[in-house]
Amino acid sequence: MNVNLWPYIGLARPLIKKRRRGNGNMFRHQFETLAILLEYGYEDPVLLKASLIHDLFEDGEKVGFSGFDSVLSVDEDGPEVFDLVQELSIHVMNNIEEPKGQFLERIMQTGSQRARVLKLADRLSNINSLPSTNDLSFIKRYVEETDLHILPYAEEINKDMAEELKRSLLIFKV
Repeated sequence: MNVNLWPYIGLARPLIKKRRRGNGNMFRHQFETLAILLEYGYEDPVLLKASLIHDLFEDGEKVGFSGFDSVLSVDEDGPEVFDLVQELSIHVMNNIEEPKGQFLERIMQTGSQRARVLKLADRLSNINSLPSTNDLSFIKRYVEETDLHILPYAEEINKDMAEELKRSLLIFKV
């Protein structure tokens, strides 16, 4: 496998400025999601490239990034990566964001296979970072969202990733 990720790393760099709950930043989270995909054997260049910018469309403007269309021409996969990241982004209509549960169900029920795999890896990364978060109501809500909107579909997407997600959730259900 020979995939040039450098252009996407460059696009993701503004996410360094976007802090996450607990420790770290969104740039690091993009790499954690990529690492999960690689660990589970994914080699699809579009999927791997999209993992590096999967939060850019939702969080980019918050850190001064506005070159979203530049994704289209970054390389030969740009248009497919753009479409995948857009598919994974919360829809906004009339300045109203799609409700989180509806968004997750849309991805898990009707999303492309790539979107479903990437959302599962993204959620696994997010769950694994929860212990560094001190906001107990956020943790409770996030675990409930995962139980309701991700776990029912996880096994058909990737059985091994689903098992890791279930094990990761156990520490919050004591």
